[in-house]
Amino acid sequence: MFIIRRATADDVPTLLKLAKMVHFINLPADKEILDDKAVWSRQCFMLAAEADDHRKSAKPSRRTGQAAGDGPGLSEPLRSLSGRSPLFMFVLEEAPDADGPGGGVIGTCQIVSQMGGPGQPNVSLQLARREMFSQSLQTGVTHTTARMHLDETGPTEIGGLILQPSFRSHRQKLGRFLSLIRFHFMGLHRAMFSQRVLAEMMGEITIDGFSPFWEHCTRCFINLTYDEADRFCQTSKEFILTLFPREEIYLSLLPPEARRVVGQVGPETVPAKRMLEKLGFRSHNRVDPFDGGPHLEAMLDEISIVRDTERAPLAPPAADASKLKRFGMVSVLSDDGEFFAVQSAFDLDRKGRLVVPREFMAALRAEPGDEAGFTPTDRPEPRPIRGGAGNRPTSKR
Repeated sequence: MFIIRRATADDVPTLLKLAKMVHFINLPADKEILDDKAVWSRQCFMLAAEADDHRKSAKPSRRTGQAAGDGPGLSEPLRSLSGRSPLFMFVLEEAPDADGPGGGVIGTCQIVSQMGGPGQPNVSLQLARREMFSQSLQTGVTHTTARMHLDETGPTEIGGLILQPSFRSHRQKLGRFLSLIRFHFMGLHRAMFSQRVLAEMMGEITIDGFSPFWEHCTRCFINLTYDEADRFCQTSKEFILTLFPREEIYLSLLPPEARRVVGQVGPETVPAKRMLEKLGFRSHNRVDPFDGGPHLEAMLDEISIVRDTERAPLAPPAADASKLKRFGMVSVLSDDGEFFAVQSAFDLDRKGRLVVPREFMAALRAEPGDEAGFTPTDRPEPRPIRGGAGNRPTSKR
């Protein structure tokens, strides 16, 4: 059985190993930074649980039917604790079974509630086409240009998704589970997230961390290695704002190997990109200034998984799990901020209670009457195992 839960300080050694497989700004291969992220994420989950308690105790509004605590602004108490945006870091764990110990943590992903804001813009490069034509020569040329784009609206960002290579062809589609759990969580706690959701897809980078776009474009203005720039971004983006030009850059001046990767993702990231596009994410011709990977965006309430996520009290576990006709993600957030989620068969009984198999109820550390979130999804279909997955990431940062 596979369980998604919140990351803890005990997971940091494994997270460090996973981080060394990729080059994510949101998942740096730095123990101190990962320790700090795990502690901060823990506080954010605890305050999410407090927000749930507030929602349960508040009386529904006569006008909207929603509890008073369901409105915007619940993320502000989290930000005011330290000036940082709420962060929710999840890990995927292979749970122990009767035959022996499980495989431990095999993957991770995260949500950053608000990327930047007034005075702290999120940075991307806006692409445009420039057409030029000579009357005397009766010929023309089209150039692609890039200009710094500063976004101070504070979108929510999903990222930091990495799954151990040996589990990427698993019949339970664990990569999909890791990706979708973020939207499931956002569907349960909408007020904590921005209306616009950003996904920065990983551009083409070699296993040893070489980015053609960084080396042939951005490094011309910021004389750091890709890894050095990653580390500086953990505390400040000032160096990008001050050193990168505000004028248009003609990408035709770049070598072919750098032009080729602009707006593209590596082969291993193509399935993740397609899945996000199916959920409603779209490109607005903006790319990352680090590796040239595309930035995809969607409106929170238009993401199908968010729309389809609901809450219900848990019923006593099913006596016969084979009779449960529906399938999807089921999760529980306890009063002390412990989060657990599984992929399970489920159903709703005549009282509107959520029925799951006994072993999944135990995995959720829940009891009948506890509130659970659920999102219907397709059942994973078995697929052939393919070799040669390698140590490549499946999503950006």
